[in-house]
Amino acid sequence: MNFLAWIAVGLLAGLLARWIVRDDKSGCIYTVVVGVLGALIGGALMQAAGKKGLANEFDFRSVLVAAVGAVLLLLVLQALGGRGRRR
Repeated sequence: MNFLAWIAVGLLAGLLARWIVRDDKSGCIYTVVVGVLGALIGGALMQAAGKKGLANEFDFRSVLVAAVGAVLLLLVLQALGGRGRRR
């Protein structure tokens, strides 16, 4: 995947993961970083399970794998850092 495709997958996966986890942090760069790290985590988990990791093209499966990894990343970050002040 080229650089722009990674950014696009990261943005979509980060948005989806932040919506699922209800992460209230803001920022486009934060969202892309969460999505790209999620893609790396999701791809590694898929390969460890014996499945194909991330595809070499921009497709729905790549976004889905990245979003699952990003959700896991956000849940771990929330568990380590706490959820902050409760309202």
